[in-house]
Amino acid sequence: MLFFYYLLVVLLFIVALPFLIILSFKQKYKVSLPARFFLINNPPFKKKGIWFHACSLGEVNSLKTVFKELKDENINLSVITGTGFKSAKEVAALHVRFLPFELFLPFWIKKQKTLVVTEAELWPLLFIVSKLKGTKTVLINARVSDNSYKSYQKMAWFYRWIFASIDEVFAQSEVDKKRLEELGAKSVVVNGNIKTFSKPIVTKEYKKPKKKVIVMASSHEGEEQMLLENLNLKKDEMLIVVPRHPERFESVDRLLKEFSSDRNLNYAKIDDNLRTDIVLCDKMGELVNLFAIADVVLLCGSFKDGIGGHNPLEPAFFGCKIVSGKYTFNQKALFSLVENIKVCSADELKNIDFEDIKPSKVLHAGDINILLNRIR
Repeated sequence: MLFFYYLLVVLLFIVALPFLIILSFKQKYKVSLPARFFLINNPPFKKKGIWFHACSLGEVNSLKTVFKELKDENINLSVITGTGFKSAKEVAALHVRFLPFELFLPFWIKKQKTLVVTEAELWPLLFIVSKLKGTKTVLINARVSDNSYKSYQKMAWFYRWIFASIDEVFAQSEVDKKRLEELGAKSVVVNGNIKTFSKPIVTKEYKKPKKKVIVMASSHEGEEQMLLENLNLKKDEMLIVVPRHPERFESVDRLLKEFSSDRNLNYAKIDDNLRTDIVLCDKMGELVNLFAIADVVLLCGSFKDGIGGHNPLEPAFFGCKIVSGKYTFNQKALFSLVENIKVCSADELKNIDFEDIKPSKVLHAGDINILLNRIR
C-alpha cells in the first residue's frame, strides 16, 4: 500500500510540475510553492521537539494559547499557506517551516518528540514517516462534519490506513468521536474545540448591581445611536456602553449625555460604583470584567454591515444572554461554538424581551491541560 501510494505521489508531482513552476512566479505563491514543492529555503527542523502542523491562518491562531503554555519546550511548526506562515513568524519562540509535498517527506522529516496535527490535515506520509522514525503522533481538534461524513465512509479503507499511524486523537464532540472510531481512529478523547482553550481572565471584580446589567460591547460609530433608539430600557435595567475604539470616547460621551437627558435617565462615566441608568466605559481592558456581571450583552460590530462582528466566546464563557446583529461574517467559526445567540436587526431589538432569551453556552469547551499532558 505504501509503495503504491508513494508511486502515485511521484506521478502527480511530475504531471503538476509545469503548473507549479508557472504558479511559483505569482505574488501569492512565490514563497510557499517553491518552499513546499522544491524545498527552497525550507530545510528540516534542526532541533528535536514538539512538532505542530497547521494548515492556515485560522489553525495557527487557534494554537497560540497552546504555544504560550509550552514556552519551556522546543516548538516546531509547519504550515501550508503564506498567511499561516506569516502569522506563525510573529511568535518569536517558534521554528517555522512550510510542510513539503509528500514526495519529500521521507527524506525531510527528522525524529521529533511528538507530532501534533490539527483538524483535517490527514497527509498519509506525514503520519507514516513520523511514526516509522519513532515520533509519537497526535491528531487534535478532529471532527467529521455532516457534509463530510458520507464521503469519509466511502473512503473508509483509506482513512483506516492513515489512522493506523496515529497514536492518539482529540475529538471535538462525542459525535465526532464515534465517527472517527468508525474510520479506524484509536485512543480517541473528547476535548472540545481548541479555540475554547483561551478563557477570559477577570482582572477587576465589580460589585453586581441590583439592576439587570446590559452591556453594549465593542460598539462602532453609528451603532450606539441605532441601538439606543430601539432599546426600551426598563426601570430595573441599566446599560453600560463600551466603545470599540478609545478615540471615540468623547463623541460617545456626548451622545449618551444627550440621550440620558432626553429620556430623564441618570448618566455617568464608569467608576467602582455602578449606580446610574447609563454608564460609559471609557477605559481599556474592562470588557471581560463587565461580562462577569452582565445579564445581557449586545454584541456590536454586527448591527452595521462592513465590520463582520466580534468574538462571542468571551461573554459566552460567563453565560451572558447574547444579542447580535446579522453581520457576523468575520466570526462564523466562533459563532458556531456558542449556543443560544439571539440574532436580530437593530430595529427588531424593540420587540425583544430579554427574559425570553436563554443564557449563552460555549459548545465543546475543552481543557488545555489534558492536551498538554498528552503531548509533552
